[in-house]
Amino acid sequence: MTKRILSIMLAVMLVLGAVAMTACSAGNTPADNDQQTAGPADNSGANTDEPAPVEPAKAKGNFEVPEAGYDGSEVTITFYHTMGTNLSDVLDLYIAEFNKLYPNIHIDSQKIGSYDDVRDQVSTEITVGTQPNIAYCYPDHVALYNLAGAVATLDNLIDSQIEVARADGSTEILGLTDGQKADFIPGYYAEGAQFGDGLMYTMPFSKSTEVLYYNKTFFDANGLTVPTTWEEMEAACAKIKEIDPNSIPLGYDSESNWFITMCEQYGSEYTSASGDHYLFNNETNRSFIKMFREWYQKGYLTTQKLYGAYTSGLFTSTGDVKSYMSIGSSAGATYQRPAADADGNYPFEVGISTIPQLGNGNNKVISQGPSVCIFKKDNAQEVVASWLFIKYLTTSVDFQAEFSMASGYVPVLKSVANNEAYASFLGQADGGKFISALSAKVCLEQEEYYYTSPAFNGSSTARDQVGALLTKCLTADDGGDADAMIEQAFEDAISECEYHG
Repeated sequence: MTKRILSIMLAVMLVLGAVAMTACSAGNTPADNDQQTAGPADNSGANTDEPAPVEPAKAKGNFEVPEAGYDGSEVTITFYHTMGTNLSDVLDLYIAEFNKLYPNIHIDSQKIGSYDDVRDQVSTEITVGTQPNIAYCYPDHVALYNLAGAVATLDNLIDSQIEVARADGSTEILGLTDGQKADFIPGYYAEGAQFGDGLMYTMPFSKSTEVLYYNKTFFDANGLTVPTTWEEMEAACAKIKEIDPNSIPLGYDSESNWFITMCEQYGSEYTSASGDHYLFNNETNRSFIKMFREWYQKGYLTTQKLYGAYTSGLFTSTGDVKSYMSIGSSAGATYQRPAADADGNYPFEVGISTIPQLGNGNNKVISQGPSVCIFKKDNAQEVVASWLFIKYLTTSVDFQAEFSMASGYVPVLKSVANNEAYASFLGQADGGKFISALSAKVCLEQEEYYYTSPAFNGSSTARDQVGALLTKCLTADDGGDADAMIEQAFEDAISECEYHG
């Protein structure tokens, strides 16, 4: 953990201490760092008979909806995000459409920088009560904000049946309909309630995952089958090594994601939001790390840290040393495509598939990309107005479609696949010019596989440590005893988590 974050946390804790002392004298807990610079909306959501995502048992929320819901008050809502110009242009279009419905809700949209910049600025502002109304967030960020109890829970807003009047004469219920809830891709929606108390703190905004990029031209020419399991991946790497001994068959961009995903696929323990947080030191996890060490020693793989850059550079290389498979962000598909020649032709065609699984039926791929949270304010109307805006963007099929096409992220709603413009976009999918569409298509086909990890103060430390652990175990001198080296590396990683977390 950086000194910057430590200082922020200390400042937040000081504020909490001061609040507690005041209360006593007078007599509130709870990366994909994919940053891409990426018409009127149908805000009615999906009309579907599918059941809504199952929600866990809940504690009492920290935000009570005013009796009148939104009363038409004139409020300004500040929204911190990381959008570049092209994505801000899409957002501004839909802000204008939202304002036709709610002209007294003014949206102050602010690009802050990176996701970490948003986190740092919000964390600092929380200490003096000047935090925005809405912010892009990852679960680790929300866990940090919750040290000060600053994030509004959304459950009472989601469940509200209060009827709200719009400026065009129409009405809507304040909360989500059953159809709107069911339209969210389950794994994306479930992320909002992973903070240990069953309450919803975030809504999914736009998402990405990991996919397997492969050199389709090479695979077809050599009669290779795209691996769907890790056992098949090992066999594919061995065959590629035989064909091209100079190659490193597989590159994996995120060591942390790889470790955590394997835990999910095996059903082994990683972390918990409550009780003992750090649970990843177990026999199953040590076994798959040992297996990957053996692959590394055979020259089958590299990772971002070991390669010293995103492994897409190795995958798109035309030099003597290259890879033929790369596992990386679905939102970064254009970076996995080799440069075209002067005639617009690519050196090879890229194929995209879901990442390998264990073949045990427990298919899992990570959910990444930004969600949004709403911060508590003295004026409850600001919170309700913030919710109406977020509801508008996250349930609008048109916005989700247009934002996805502009950004490379995938929409959070199932029904976007039926949007005419988006269906046309997916119809162009190929391994060259329209590789982003191909990536999105694969993501939508695996909508039932997505998972998110528990979020708590220290979950980012665990993520960093398991990534470093995997790298260390691949490369360390084991002194003739690989098992002992791996066991010690796991123990050291747990100790680091407990110290820094």
